[in-house]
Amino acid sequence: MFAKVIVDIAHAAVDRAFTYRIPEGLDVRPGQHVLLPFGQGDHVKEGFVLSVSEESGLEDGVTVKDILSCVEPYTVLLPDQIALAEWMQEAYHCLLVDALRLMIPAQLRGSRIHEKRERIVYLTDPAADFVSKSHIQTEVVTLLKQTGQPMAVTDIKAFLPGAAPAIAALLKKRVLSESSFTVFRRPEYGSRREDVPELTAEQAAALREVDALSPGQTALLYGVTGSGKTEVYLRCIEACLQQGKGAIVLVPEIALTPQTVGRFAARFGDRIAVLHSRLSAGERFDEWRRIRLGKAPIVIGARSAVFAPVEDLGLVIIDEEHESSYQSEITPRYHALDIARRRVKASGGKLLLGSATPSLLSYYRALSGSYKLIELRHRVGGRPLPTVSVADMRAEFLSGNNGIFSSLLLSKLEACLKQGHQAMLFLNRRGYSTFVSCRGCGYVLTCDNCDIAMTYHKAQNAVRCHYCGARKPLPAVCPNCGKPFIKYFGIGTEQVEEQIQKCFPGTATVRMDADTVAHRDAYEQILSAFGRGEAQILIGTQMIAKGHDFPNVTLVGVIAADTTLNFPDYRSGERTFQLLTQVSGRAGRDKDPGEVVMQTYVPDHPVLRFARVQDYPGFYQYEIAQRKKCLYPPFSLFIRLLLSGENEESLIERGKEYARALEADLRQALGAEGQGDLLLLLAAPAPIARIAGLSRYQILVKLLRTKRLPQALHAVYDFETSHREDGFLKIEINPQDMF
Repeated sequence: MFAKVIVDIAHAAVDRAFTYRIPEGLDVRPGQHVLLPFGQGDHVKEGFVLSVSEESGLEDGVTVKDILSCVEPYTVLLPDQIALAEWMQEAYHCLLVDALRLMIPAQLRGSRIHEKRERIVYLTDPAADFVSKSHIQTEVVTLLKQTGQPMAVTDIKAFLPGAAPAIAALLKKRVLSESSFTVFRRPEYGSRREDVPELTAEQAAALREVDALSPGQTALLYGVTGSGKTEVYLRCIEACLQQGKGAIVLVPEIALTPQTVGRFAARFGDRIAVLHSRLSAGERFDEWRRIRLGKAPIVIGARSAVFAPVEDLGLVIIDEEHESSYQSEITPRYHALDIARRRVKASGGKLLLGSATPSLLSYYRALSGSYKLIELRHRVGGRPLPTVSVADMRAEFLSGNNGIFSSLLLSKLEACLKQGHQAMLFLNRRGYSTFVSCRGCGYVLTCDNCDIAMTYHKAQNAVRCHYCGARKPLPAVCPNCGKPFIKYFGIGTEQVEEQIQKCFPGTATVRMDADTVAHRDAYEQILSAFGRGEAQILIGTQMIAKGHDFPNVTLVGVIAADTTLNFPDYRSGERTFQLLTQVSGRAGRDKDPGEVVMQTYVPDHPVLRFARVQDYPGFYQYEIAQRKKCLYPPFSLFIRLLLSGENEESLIERGKEYARALEADLRQALGAEGQGDLLLLLAAPAPIARIAGLSRYQILVKLLRTKRLPQALHAVYDFETSHREDGFLKIEINPQDMF
């Protein structure tokens, strides 16, 4: 028997299947993780078996080496995962081994972590009398007789501190015998017990529509905030389990995981496994093993959980499907939605996308029939949507209010706190001030490594770069003119928290942004403290804007509703609407009605008008008309090829040369009839021309969506592949940002 094996080396020169002989008596199957000799020196390397056959497929006389051993007694890759990796190699023009590595925990490669074994001891002869001069030995034997069953050594040592030498002595005397068993390291998530609610008519109808989906079909569940989408997910998973199939649930942020897992654990207990980057190496490895060994048919996690080794996959749910975090920013640059669609088509499962603010592309596909559209238009229990008031900050300024908070928001906050309710304040900027400048000469403190202004963090009295992480102390005088006219401009979450303490002394607050959630358990600690009522106000960035359900929150304040409207990105309106609608939806989710105050300098902007009433269909019609007029996606496709290098002049020269060559390749691929499909090909320095000391240059391509688009994409990927070693940083399809 022979095996086709991909060697676990990430290099284009070895990115192909090698043939190895399977030694007699070694059970090797497709998906097995193996050790094998590789190269002229027969260095021992790891590899993954892609297929097994009786014929080598090689010419006579070709030397075939033997596989040395299997690393695990079970296959680590499922057949559909191997097929998925091969598809990814084609679709994303990546190395096959890079795609395969996404399917397994990094700790499995190189045997960097192993199963945890727990030692247990028991009385060799429970009926035998035991007499000893050692008091601690006698206590160990007495404890075991009292329990009448084997005990873990760690438990005995907890009961009897210092018992380790006594246990060793008793084992040597054969008074005790020992064994061991495998322990799965599991993350700790509290499961809040709750009654299973009765479904609303809309929820029941949604379940019937999901049940009626064809194998491999995708549905979009559009439901206003508080309409009970999570309960629909839970019921869909119950139906999936009843059919003997597994399910994957994706959430966009680790911050949502504890609350989501709590609800799922209350319903499904130990049948769930959790996968995300904040797990310890041991926890991630063991959760993956529980899934692979069939102990956990339900997987909950962030983007990479879409690759979980769930056999008989019947359902994939992507919550908050509009979130940009589902797009991978490193090679392979996959989107979780694309991977999920591929997996359910292969398994005959179903894909359910859920959001109160679907991406324009998903809603466009739903209206055009590519997806099934399912709607929840009302909140559970008939609760009204929060009432939204707009505070015109222009009028506030003219009336003499130069503070962060409008008079309207301050009065609403005061009333909220007096009633014993909680509030959330949203500002999508962390730090204290967004930039620091000299009032004497206008100099702005910028990062030494990046073309970006540094953000002031008052807690550290330092300025930090949010791109490369550089940090330096705040200067007492201007580095440019030497005058002491340093001034802070713009506001961040730190300053909001400080101002709340000045306005409402003694009010307990918690802040949630990238600075406060640096350590592993910070997400859960902050959200749990707020959920228990230990703080009255939660201040945060977009981490607090979606998915959270706090019954006592009756007020949401949006400090700067128009911040993202001014981004130089065709999706700025869409992202602003999504953020405002999502964060507004955190208010009034229980019996008490909710209120929202949006502070803005452009109160009449159409996006804000639609967001005030959570009118997604109205916003969609407005935005899709703008996109069609400008031929923006989904009517076209943007491609960005990003180059980087130390020498700016040579980078610009190379970028211009590549742009000319790429245009020639594209025009050839499009043919005579498709020349008009190339709407734009622009070569220029990237908007942020330098990050982490490296200059950046981009080639931006805009292509019309026609039947010729696939061949144009192939031409771009082929061009990038042939120049991969020449300083290309990455290639992006419809990039998440244009910076």
